[in-house]
Amino acid sequence: MKKLTILAASLAFTWVGVAHAHGPSRQKLTETVEINAPPAKVWGIIKDFGNPHGWMPMVASTHAQGGNAPGATRELTLKNGGVIKEELKSYEEDKMAFAYKISENPDCKVLPVNNYSSNIEVEASGSGSKVTWNGAYYRCFLQNNPPPDQNEESANKAVKEVYTESLAHLKALAEK
Repeated sequence: MKKLTILAASLAFTWVGVAHAHGPSRQKLTETVEINAPPAKVWGIIKDFGNPHGWMPMVASTHAQGGNAPGATRELTLKNGGVIKEELKSYEEDKMAFAYKISENPDCKVLPVNNYSSNIEVEASGSGSKVTWNGAYYRCFLQNNPPPDQNEESANKAVKEVYTESLAHLKALAEK
């Protein structure tokens, strides 16, 4: 009976340890914007993977290689001095869509995410366009008990800010 009690206590302790050691959960964010402009005009603004600083206000400059072919890379230098390196995963001109990922996790102070991937698509919506931007990522701090500036809330806030600012700027550019 003692062996059974010890075994039960040991299993319970192990289960509690496993239950509290799960780490971060993958976060997902989708932002959309309706634009009063034809899809071809909107796509014309965002379709060059190597040139996002035209419509993403936080990007100061870009160094890109590979054009719009899968495997192309871009290095975004942000206005705050941070750098983000990205790789194009797929590009579909006919569907007005592309997917990319951050190829080297940025400094957590630049963007508090880890293992970020994203896709963006332009489609017709009524007499205008709808742009949908999806992202999936983990918080920057991959261990348990993250500091406040590297938790899920800070990751979600930062990505949402990038998406909403960029989509609002895209809308303004396309509707001129």
